[in-house]
Amino acid sequence: MSWGQKKISGLGALAVSVAMCCALAAWKWDFMMMAKDAVSNRMAKRCTVGERVEQYGTVVRERLLPFFEKADAPWPARRLVLVGLKEERQLEVWGEDATGTLKLIRVYPVMGASGTIGPKLVEGDGQVPEGIYGIESLNPNSAFHLSLRVSYPNVFDRERAKEDGRQRLGSDIMIHGGTASAGCLAMGNEAAEDLFVMAALAGTANVEVILCPCDLRVKRPRPSANAPTWTARLYQTLGAKMKTLPRS
Repeated sequence: MSWGQKKISGLGALAVSVAMCCALAAWKWDFMMMAKDAVSNRMAKRCTVGERVEQYGTVVRERLLPFFEKADAPWPARRLVLVGLKEERQLEVWGEDATGTLKLIRVYPVMGASGTIGPKLVEGDGQVPEGIYGIESLNPNSAFHLSLRVSYPNVFDRERAKEDGRQRLGSDIMIHGGTASAGCLAMGNEAAEDLFVMAALAGTANVEVILCPCDLRVKRPRPSANAPTWTARLYQTLGAKMKTLPRS
């Protein structure tokens, strides 16, 4: 290798190193900001769900009413379906119209999420779950602005874990504000306000959450080679569920 080639190779390696350092710095900055917000929120006055709805309800209605009107769906929604698409990094919000038919209301970008395609298996694996869930509760005093607690693990998750001999499946999976997350969906504060108010007005019992590896209406997922054998069955169930919703 000539001196010129060595110089170019060295510059290329330097560029890669700089890029990696910048990416790491950006990641650390996100989590520093997330920690700062968490401390600020913990120090703030404690509020009830109703007080948060009163605080954000008017501005959320103003933001979302045009979307509901375009979908010909009444505000507030009586029933909601939230569809999280991991590969596309999107969260679809579906609401019922006057006839009970689900209509696409809005699509939000997911601002932060960790992990890859594949179900969550154990605590600390950084995976966003995949499956059909509900909303267990709303947290008006979340460390991440506002949050909706997903009912992971569900019955399917627990049964597969028992078969596999897995324990400590993890918990505290949230859809929350902010822009960084580990195992949850960070939606940004404005979107978190929208989702929180919609869920509160509909009632958590009337909110369904579908978390998918990708948009199963248009593509097939490619799980890793070491994915559990039951993953195909899970994706078949999710695919059938997704086919009940038109492509956005």
